Amino acid sequence: MVSSDGSRGSVGGGGNPIKKVLGLGYWVQGFRCFPWLAVNFFLKDGLNVDPSKLQILLNSANLPMVGKPLYGLVSDSIYISGQHRVPYIALGAFLQALSWLVIAIYPSSMSIFTISVYLLLSNLGASIAEVANDAIVAEMGKQPPPATKNSQSSSSGSLQSFVWIASSIGGVLGNLVGGMFIGRFSPQSMFLAFGLLLSLQFFITISVSESSLGLPKSTSAGIRKQFSQLLVALRKPEIAYSISWFAVSYAIIPALTGTMFFYQTEYLKIDSSVLGISKVVGQATMLLWGIIYNQYLKSIPSRKLISAIQSMMAVFMISDFLFVRGFYRQMGMPDSLYVVMFSGFLEVLYFFKVLPFSVLIAQLCPHGCEGSIMAFLMSAVALAFIVSGYLGVALVSWINITGTDFSRLPIALLIQAACTLLPIFWSSCIPDDLKPKDRKKD
Repeated sequence: MVSSDGSRGSVGGGGNPIKKVLGLGYWVQGFRCFPWLAVNFFLKDGLNVDPSKLQILLNSANLPMVGKPLYGLVSDSIYISGQHRVPYIALGAFLQALSWLVIAIYPSSMSIFTISVYLLLSNLGASIAEVANDAIVAEMGKQPPPATKNSQSSSSGSLQSFVWIASSIGGVLGNLVGGMFIGRFSPQSMFLAFGLLLSLQFFITISVSESSLGLPKSTSAGIRKQFSQLLVALRKPEIAYSISWFAVSYAIIPALTGTMFFYQTEYLKIDSSVLGISKVVGQATMLLWGIIYNQYLKSIPSRKLISAIQSMMAVFMISDFLFVRGFYRQMGMPDSLYVVMFSGFLEVLYFFKVLPFSVLIAQLCPHGCEGSIMAFLMSAVALAFIVSGYLGVALVSWINITGTDFSRLPIALLIQAACTLLPIFWSSCIPDDLKPKDRKKD
């Protein structure tokens, strides 16, 4: 799939349309943290929402992500001017640009409900674009690798690693610039800047012909037929069990993001620029993870690697427990230093297992419904994060944590760590990786 000569359909080559479309698409996808960092402070300081309401609003805004299987079915089966990927990327960029520009231009007259509607529209656009981008990656992953010495061992994950790195670079820049802007410019200015960036992506995307991407040839199928193919694929135990495990491994963890955000900003008085730097460190770690995985970890069985990441998540949650109890402060480490070094890393650690799991699912996808399967996977993950967020709100309410009283936060963190470890006990649901000769039989 990846060749050093930059042939059509590979990742190599400076003028490759694949790099132009996917590189920009995933970079903008990573850069979405730029306006969302402003949304956190806008809701907290501008609209005075409490931690639980903040977490409910942010999680509810992700509801369009749950519809990804439908977007995948439409993308797989409905062609626009003979194209079924690039037009949907352009549509997604357009919807996002529209929503952010409206929020930026008319902020003072908007209620929480109205802003929530436009945030939903933004995530709808992001979902459509992500589905089309992920489908291109999955389709390219099914193509026979070039006949080079290391092609069999490296082809399945190289494009995934490329887009992972592009997204991580976007995340690094988004959080870095966002951290600097949040104390100097209004949230509306940040929304406007991101809306203009999405407008640029829209015009660049529509200038690219899908035929230049070198995608595998496929015939247009009706939505009903495509849906039937998706159901057949999901009946395969190796696909159904692995996606179910992956979704549950997120849903079972009560998210405490809203509570931790208030704890750091209101109780510890951590400056917004420190939070921005913390997220930069996290995104830089994501970038490094993509490189390390591509170079050294692709040969490790997916089940073993994903289970190890799940265990590491629990370890860092226990570290947060020690942080809230003041353990590191007593050792002489400033709170701001811990936030910079560890808080951002734990946020992105949640997503580390997405890369090896995406490579595995790309191997298992039957030809012709790559977009639908990848969309279903990301939909399941989105729903899992929503359930996780609501579960976190329920936990916070149950043990009585408020925006001013965080005395029981250590208990919540211990419960969170224990829940994180539970999925490891049924990690056998994750199938073994397919060997190259088995992939050709699909």
